[in-house]
Amino acid sequence: MTFVQLIECRTSRPDEMNRLMDDWVARTSGRRTATHTLVGQDRSDAAHLVEVVEFPSYEDAKRGSGLPETDRIFREMAALCDERPVFMDLDVVRDDRLAEDTVRRFFATLAAPGELPPLNDLLDEDIHSHDPVNPQDTIGLDNARAEYRMWRAAFDSAFTVEDVLTQEDRACARWTWRATHTGDFLGIAATGRRVTMTGMTLFRFGPDGKVTETWWQHDQLGLMQQLGALDELEQ
Repeated sequence: MTFVQLIECRTSRPDEMNRLMDDWVARTSGRRTATHTLVGQDRSDAAHLVEVVEFPSYEDAKRGSGLPETDRIFREMAALCDERPVFMDLDVVRDDRLAEDTVRRFFATLAAPGELPPLNDLLDEDIHSHDPVNPQDTIGLDNARAEYRMWRAAFDSAFTVEDVLTQEDRACARWTWRATHTGDFLGIAATGRRVTMTGMTLFRFGPDGKVTETWWQHDQLGLMQQLGALDELEQ
């Protein structure tokens, strides 16, 4: 279970506090167990700081606190505080990763049976899609849906989302696409072949949480080879 430690303190020396944390990060490189740290400053009281430190588990946090550098940093941090820091130990009981959820729903929707939904709950009306296979970018929700429908008409497919990484207003997904070639694709008549393609897609989100821009990278050359489109060239 993910474990989070909140450290609340008041200090009139925030710059020194930052340098202290930079020193701890440098000295514990390769040995620290924390996976994410975040420091917030009270907008109404600049001396009031709250640090959030995330660990994979409580046991990992205990191992991290056992490092000699951690003990030294705590003592020096306490000396920089105007009053004794307050610690809160929290087990994470709910963790909503909204961008990741949107990405996974997007891929599930693309391959879902039946009529393609409007997608306006996931994609911005002015979405901008970059794909090196296409001579021009695809701009606008209607054009994006037309491209998705072209793929759906040619293949009976499903996505497996292998990884999703999120940072600020972006998310990156690594996926595997498995399909049966059931219709015309770029002039290639249906072959009935089972094909597999891997790729990655980078997403940018708008303030409303909808996808506003995508960048696609996928092994279309490998796909064409599986469809037999390169057989004549290889002979």
